[in-house]
Amino acid sequence: MTLRVLCVFLLSGWLSIYAAVLPIPENGPALRIQGSNTIGAELGPALVEGLLQEQGLLKIHRETPDTANEQRIVGQTAQGQRVVIEVAAHGSRTGFTALKNTSADLAASSREIKDSELLALQTLGDLKSPAAEQVIAIDGLAIILNPANPLQQLDTEQLARIFAGEVKTWEDLGGRGGAIHLYARDDQSGTYDTFKELVLSRRGKSLSSAAKRFESSEQLSDAVSADPQGIGFIGLPYVRQAKAVAITDGASQAMLPLNSLIATEDYPLSRRLFFYLPPDTRNPWAQALATFAQSPQGQAIVAASGFVSQTVQAMSVAPNALMPEGYQSLSRHAQRLTVNFRFAEGSAGLDNKARQDLARVLDYIKRNGKTERAVTLVGFGDLKDDPARADLLSKLRAMAVRRELVRNGVVMREVRGFGALMPVATNNADEGRIKNRRVEVWVY
Repeated sequence: MTLRVLCVFLLSGWLSIYAAVLPIPENGPALRIQGSNTIGAELGPALVEGLLQEQGLLKIHRETPDTANEQRIVGQTAQGQRVVIEVAAHGSRTGFTALKNTSADLAASSREIKDSELLALQTLGDLKSPAAEQVIAIDGLAIILNPANPLQQLDTEQLARIFAGEVKTWEDLGGRGGAIHLYARDDQSGTYDTFKELVLSRRGKSLSSAAKRFESSEQLSDAVSADPQGIGFIGLPYVRQAKAVAITDGASQAMLPLNSLIATEDYPLSRRLFFYLPPDTRNPWAQALATFAQSPQGQAIVAASGFVSQTVQAMSVAPNALMPEGYQSLSRHAQRLTVNFRFAEGSAGLDNKARQDLARVLDYIKRNGKTERAVTLVGFGDLKDDPARADLLSKLRAMAVRRELVRNGVVMREVRGFGALMPVATNNADEGRIKNRRVEVWVY
């Protein structure tokens, strides 16, 4: 499927696919979902309820079996037939294991599938293909403290040393309170995998054995809120009564986990939430749920569940002295869309989320009458020995996005490249360099 056809498919097909009447199995659940607790605690069940409503089912409700972190979402046909969808939320890793042993039809994951998991599941098809890997929401890992802790900001290097147990007291960070108490998700958790990848492993650190571990996000957050010496990491909807601090990474500015910074994935600890379904799945409910999650209705549920939706909006950006003059001028006269285009690792091609976002951006541009010279693309890149090369590469990335928009009838106003300026992540690691290679969309 070409990218242009994919865009048309996404824009026109959201309603038609999931509104089609789905078959009701004679026995057993219509769909089995396993994986991330971050998704499975509330977002997954809420999306399932939305799909059941679109299917016209009645008496939709949740049932809680005896096993913790598992739910059944139940509806009823007009003829009284019961429809059950099972959600088990024991951590992202368990979702991929369940796909392999055929105890799940769809895996929910709060981190990208690992190479080892791709290899183990290769008989199911390419789980990195656009149809299989579905980004359903954006989340940010919040670093949380007790509300009474006066600390306002930490960098990712400090975080690594704190959670490795090398920084032992709040006084070592310029604060007060004595010994630091660590709180972390368990080994099955995609939240833990993401924190390990973004913070610990990048610096050759491991989580301290002194950390208290939790399967439940809510319980972890409440424990930090009750402990004046506590610090933990958690998905954005689970900050609850705790206090989130601003984070810096490398030369980036300090950023709080704000919706706008998470939507663009500029916030250093932002992450994607995924549905993975085998490309050749024979369960129409799995495909219908993934498609519904991408729809405007599904993204409204994402926002209502406390995560950051992928719905495209325009936002004003206040100019400041840290911005290059050309960028300051842009921010005075235009608005930035809440999406960044990023690229597949080791490739000049758009990644799977960018392919989905292209359809959303096109929809926004056309609905708001901005197809004629009202759109500027701004490219950025990672640090190079030759600044001129960084400038060129950043503009070439913007040109790659321009080609796709032009093919779909958009006449561009301007394409700019700012090289390695304004990094959102450190350039000392592959993950940071990939985040810095991005294209912003501005509209007049």
